[in-house]
Amino acid sequence: MATPLETVKQLYARLTAGDADGALALMSDDIEWITMMDYEVDGRGPQKVLEGMLLPAMREWEPYTLTPHEFICDGDKVVSVGRFQGTNRGTGKHVEVDYSHIWEVRDGKIVRHRQFIDTGKIEPARHLG
Repeated sequence: MATPLETVKQLYARLTAGDADGALALMSDDIEWITMMDYEVDGRGPQKVLEGMLLPAMREWEPYTLTPHEFICDGDKVVSVGRFQGTNRGTGKHVEVDYSHIWEVRDGKIVRHRQFIDTGKIEPARHLG
């Protein structure tokens, strides 16, 4: 079985490759996904993450990239520090902002995700003017 760090790294690799099914397969059936953005993951589970976060984000941003550059591990928790980059499809504005993600992994599956990102840097790119 993969370590929590290996599981989280696999998730980023699959998202970067555009392999949504592979990324969802790394999530537990009752994953809790907490985001600071206004995307709403209404409920638990990989399908809810796909519908509430991943698909809306990919529709809004092109490209949509998450590049982790530091990992901190403690038991079943993995903190990822990295950079989000994307160009808003509606406004054409580009944004680059640092993020922190806290992942909890049990038995090789991600059970919880918490996102911390400076939404004040993202919001101007989402609006014309």
